Amino acid sequence: MGICRDVKTGPQQQRKLGGNRAALFVYAMEGLENMAFVSNALSLVTYFYGYMNFSLTKSATSLTNFMGFSFLLALFGGFISDTYLSRFKTAVLFGCIELLGYGLLTVQAHFHQLRPVPCKGVAPDQTNQCDAATSSQEAILYIGVYLIALGTSGVKSSLPSMGADQFDENDPKEAAQLSSFFNWFLFSLTIGGIFGVTFLVWISTNQGWDLSFGVCTIAVLFAIIFLCMGKSLYRNNKPKGSPFLRIAQVLVVAVRNRNLPIPEMTDELHEIHDKETGKQDEILKRTNQFRFLDRAAIVRTDHGASLCTVTQVEETKILLRMLPIILSTVFMNTCLAQLQTFTVQQSTTMDTNLLGFHIPGPSIPVIPLLFMFALIPIYDRIFVPLARRLTGIPTGVRHLQRIGVGLVLSAISMAVSGVVETHRKSVAIKHNMVDSAEPLPMSVFWLGFQYAIFGAADMFTLIGLLEFLYSESSAGMKSLSTAISWCSLAIGYFISSAVVEIVNKVSGGWLANNNLNRDKLNYFYWLLAALSILNFGLYLVCASWYKYKKVEQQQVESSGEGDGKGKLELVRV
Repeated sequence: MGICRDVKTGPQQQRKLGGNRAALFVYAMEGLENMAFVSNALSLVTYFYGYMNFSLTKSATSLTNFMGFSFLLALFGGFISDTYLSRFKTAVLFGCIELLGYGLLTVQAHFHQLRPVPCKGVAPDQTNQCDAATSSQEAILYIGVYLIALGTSGVKSSLPSMGADQFDENDPKEAAQLSSFFNWFLFSLTIGGIFGVTFLVWISTNQGWDLSFGVCTIAVLFAIIFLCMGKSLYRNNKPKGSPFLRIAQVLVVAVRNRNLPIPEMTDELHEIHDKETGKQDEILKRTNQFRFLDRAAIVRTDHGASLCTVTQVEETKILLRMLPIILSTVFMNTCLAQLQTFTVQQSTTMDTNLLGFHIPGPSIPVIPLLFMFALIPIYDRIFVPLARRLTGIPTGVRHLQRIGVGLVLSAISMAVSGVVETHRKSVAIKHNMVDSAEPLPMSVFWLGFQYAIFGAADMFTLIGLLEFLYSESSAGMKSLSTAISWCSLAIGYFISSAVVEIVNKVSGGWLANNNLNRDKLNYFYWLLAALSILNFGLYLVCASWYKYKKVEQQQVESSGEGDGKGKLELVRV
């Protein structure tokens, strides 16, 4: 098969595959795909409200559901990638699904027959007098939107792992390049986001939604084409079966063998050391955490008794060890959701002019993206090499240390947000504009402080988590594990509304006035800062408890590589 050509080629050809040349096509797809996704994530609510005649509540809920499902469905994409298809095929397939969704929305936005008559000259509190969208019109909308959600979820779950596969973790030089890959992956994602929140938002605002969706369609089409152009350069993974099935088997067999004594010697547990027989890329060493699961690998004489390998048991242990780390990042994403809502609302009360140019509200998030655009090259080219010399670690710092830095910066960002909001309210009081709808004599770029710090936090935590999950996962569940990092975003979005409701009830209405000048948004930010510090304390406990995986040194057959010789595989994290 052409797509798996690297499996059947000789040693010289094998060394030519992968590397930075192959990763360039991954960067191209991620940048173009994210450009389309981010622009709609920020401004699609205006399409729901202004073109489909949804209420404000229904518009906001529809957008929240779209965002949540876009990240939650990444689990499905990761499952498909690890179980049935290679990561390349998964990215192409789900990219085509996303392309179909944008195409459907383009058609609906272009033909007025597929949309209700727009509300014009109707006051916001009288939108119930507008023609509601018919069931068929809503069906077209939701089919298109959720095709996009499904498509982007598959791309986001498979593409990071596919790009990382182009670098050999066993080679010290390529291990350093692997760390850089995740940094530049975020860089490409950031560039796409910058174009999305500026160029595409401007098109949807000034030129029409049909043209905006059309540009998104073309962007995703070229993203798929670029990825396919690099097909002959890729190192492709072989699906290794369902990780869910393997984990479920370990849990079931461990319970079934619960009355058996756990052997002290690892040699007494079942393991397959032959690569061709076991179809393994690595053999994981036995660890002492979650020892009750070791019962799943006890050799029994019963006829037909189920049996798991030590590697299969350790694969399950790795996932259980990673879950507290993943959950520790959820609250940071809850804070991110507040920045994307309340901070945008703050911007509507401030002076948004820049050199005579008015900045649209949905384009305000370009501020953290610009800071990330500047910080990522500095981090990768200056900080990491210096840290590598001091620590001897290819990534400069450990993955868990990088995640922790991001969580600290997130808490600082929330504290700074409270300070900026206090100053904004003082300006409103000073100029007697508490109940005024006019913009305050205060530049919107004051919000840049909190955005910049949170952008740095995102650079550390998001990519640190992606790299951590990829490096620590077993070979058979790398896509699924990286997909879990996107689920952290989804959970953060879903619980953000609950956090606001709980705070409102407990505080007596800090955010209930529908007037930021009278609300106590600064108190809310400081509460989030305090909770973020508490969350960081819990993270420190989880991180200190976590044990990095260990992989046995093993002699494996280099099948299909032409020389018939074995090679020594070493995997060290």
